[in-house]
Amino acid sequence: MAQRPVLWFLGVAGIAGLAAFHAAGSLDRMTSAAPAPASAASSPAMPATAERVLTVNADYRGHYLVHPSIDNYRVRMMVDTGASLIVLTDGDARALGIRPDRSAYSVSLGTANGVVRGAKTMLREVRLGDISVRDVEAVVMPAGALSISLLGTSFLRRLRSYQVEGGRMVLRG
Repeated sequence: MAQRPVLWFLGVAGIAGLAAFHAAGSLDRMTSAAPAPASAASSPAMPATAERVLTVNADYRGHYLVHPSIDNYRVRMMVDTGASLIVLTDGDARALGIRPDRSAYSVSLGTANGVVRGAKTMLREVRLGDISVRDVEAVVMPAGALSISLLGTSFLRRLRSYQVEGGRMVLRG
């Protein structure tokens, strides 16, 4: 009974996230870089060793939706700076070939609506645009507990920096 508010909240958040995703338009618009002066470090002529920068525009509700490639599989995720780890839905985990045993769901995760148990896993590579991070901790949620996967700080803290400014999230790898 205590999990019903969690499931309800996550279901509503997932439906709202899906609606926001469709309303936000194409992936190109969501991840387009802000115009920069020709002398900026992100110009097309930058050297291969230059810093990788990706700008993600917020949707109309202020959420940042991205489509990173995880172990060569593209996953729709919402950036969540409050999540300690990458959090995968059961469906996304299965698509990645991750199928934890029932006994693996031993990690307690505090959410706004209570505690849910998840299964820890390690992702070989998470690539978002030109930014790539290897060996990233993640957790798999049980079926029905989450409607969209979350890109948490187990990925974000491995970047050089990330910041939010004026409805845009700037990631520097």
